[in-house]
Amino acid sequence: MGNTKSGAVSKEILEDLKLNTKFSETEIVQWYENFQKQCPSGRISKSDFQAIYTKFFPESDANTYAQHVFRSFDENDDGTLDFREYIIALHMTSTGKTNRKLEWAFSLFDVDKNGYITKNEVKEICVAIFKMIPKEEVDSLPEDENTPDKRADKLWKIFNKPDEGRVAEGEFIQGVMNDDEALRLIQYQKMK
Repeated sequence: MGNTKSGAVSKEILEDLKLNTKFSETEIVQWYENFQKQCPSGRISKSDFQAIYTKFFPESDANTYAQHVFRSFDENDDGTLDFREYIIALHMTSTGKTNRKLEWAFSLFDVDKNGYITKNEVKEICVAIFKMIPKEEVDSLPEDENTPDKRADKLWKIFNKPDEGRVAEGEFIQGVMNDDEALRLIQYQKMK
């Protein structure tokens, strides 16, 4: 689904985004106008995305995590996000419904995009999450999750798989939904 390079957002994309996000038509049109100003080509590069994303975490290193977020939304693997992919990314990372958000989280953890998550992939994402957590917050984490490895181990145990096992999307979603701590472990939320 491409975008027109100038003018208004296409009716097709507008309807798709109204159906698949929480954003109103007015908000989508406003986002589109801003997107066009920032990205006249109609596409946002990985580095531009990282620059925008890291502004949300000024006191930490969100670069690595932003790269994984970008990868998970670059549906056609062309190294850029079009307006639709960008808005879906904003929606999913901020307010997506739990099941849809977990589908996205699975794609985030599926680093090699083979349809399964391994313990090494879980560790890789946990390392990226930890780079975003300010030191004073890391110091206040529970002992069994105060390092990327410990957090990955704790999360992996939820899936009841051997260390060399793998988890399919349905297993991932079910495992996270069945465990109160899992949803917290797969993401970073600033302490209030």
